[in-house]
Amino acid sequence: MKSKEVEKVRKRAARFLERAHITISKHEKENIEVADFGLNDIENVGLELVVYENNDRYCAKELILLPRQMCPEHRHPALGETVGKQETFRCRWGEVYLYVEGNPTPKPKAKMLPKYRKHLTVWHEIVLKPGDQYTMKPNTLHWFQAGAKGAIVSEFSSTSADESDVWTDPNIKRIPSIE
Repeated sequence: MKSKEVEKVRKRAARFLERAHITISKHEKENIEVADFGLNDIENVGLELVVYENNDRYCAKELILLPRQMCPEHRHPALGETVGKQETFRCRWGEVYLYVEGNPTPKPKAKMLPKYRKHLTVWHEIVLKPGDQYTMKPNTLHWFQAGAKGAIVSEFSSTSADESDVWTDPNIKRIPSIE
């Protein structure tokens, strides 16, 4: 992504946080991570993040999703002595459609371009509205998408090592490249 576009999306994500009455510091606002996963299609596939803490015991983040934006299918595998990342998603604002392993939902709420659908293999839908939360065990295959107005999800987890995530789509690059 070009740095100008990153800055534009960063400001937009900050406005979503303001709408949700989630206050972050000036430093956090200036450092919102904008991840397009190397697909250069931030409006459809991407994620904006504020990482409050990530240490050898736990992690806390805000995940900001633009309207209908999707975070692609992935899992957090075992690393060294750990069994992988266990995470709890708590919806703070908007609506998020979380898909995990299990019986497929007959009529899922997710909407996306066909070119991304081919890399999605889990379709058991959990709809999270403000105040709802869901905990995923380590190494659980999952993906998620915001509803029509976007969403904010607080993530509480064991240590996050995003660079080690395993993605279903081989074209994904988790660590953003900014020009």
